[in-house]
Amino acid sequence: MWVQSVTMRALLVVNPKATTTTERSRDVLLRALRSEVDLTVETTRRRGHGGELARQGAAEGVDIVVALGGDGTVNEIVNGLMADAAPGRRGGDADSRPALAVVPGGSTNVFARALGLPREPMEGTGAILEALRLGSTRTVGLGLADDRYFTFCAGLGLDAAVIREVERARLRGRTATPGRYLRTAVWQYLVGARGEPALALERPGEEADTGLTTAIVQNSAPWTYLGEHAVDPNPEASFDKGLDVLAFRSLRSPGSALATLRMLHGPARGSHVLRRHDLSEFAVTSHRPEPFHLDGDYLGERQKVRFLSVPEALRVIC
Repeated sequence: MWVQSVTMRALLVVNPKATTTTERSRDVLLRALRSEVDLTVETTRRRGHGGELARQGAAEGVDIVVALGGDGTVNEIVNGLMADAAPGRRGGDADSRPALAVVPGGSTNVFARALGLPREPMEGTGAILEALRLGSTRTVGLGLADDRYFTFCAGLGLDAAVIREVERARLRGRTATPGRYLRTAVWQYLVGARGEPALALERPGEEADTGLTTAIVQNSAPWTYLGEHAVDPNPEASFDKGLDVLAFRSLRSPGSALATLRMLHGPARGSHVLRRHDLSEFAVTSHRPEPFHLDGDYLGERQKVRFLSVPEALRVIC
């Protein structure tokens, strides 16, 4: 917690393509924020621009960076704020960085909702303003996948393939609705999933867990949302702990099919399910390229990703 100063400086980074905001709602947000802080507004123009703007704002000494957009925009801004961290550094240095505030403006907004913020942008704005008046913050840990930070999840295999296909549909003008994610997941499970397990989970000083078909890495719970419904296969995952992993040994067996369905209602369990809790360091490897995503942002195919837990990395307004 800090005591708010009348000269507190904030940078608002706006994704103009945020799916659940309008020009009118953005104007209301601007007026509300300007009543509380000395506000500078910047608009993203291309992929990755949010990170550049956040890094510049931090260098100029702003106290808060406010993200108006979805989880992809938030991820860019977080990576911009963390640009001062030493490569591979596991310890956080949250007090040296601007605090982060998130106004949910995407289709899912997993990070904002995991912090307990309302789903709607106007309600989220009200919650942030109240937190600013109270000086209320929380310090959260992040995940680091190779050289990129993530806030709530990463994945190799099936879930990344689903995100890839939904992104392709969005490029064709389709809307990323919960129904589209669900239909795409079913299609990828039935048709797109490859047969032979290719992944392995490798931990320092431990025998590798091999024969895995897909791996989900969580930095918080829930993993994602389908509309109002939280999908929570690793409910013990937390911003205050290390990383949790859920992996499937097969996607074709009846046991795996049942475990996958159970993910919609709670923890995934069974002999075909591998779960690891509160890990500080590990790698996921594959003998062939596999789809990969961070925070719902598809990043192509990888054969090895090294993961680190970065505790106490960032202050957030909540």
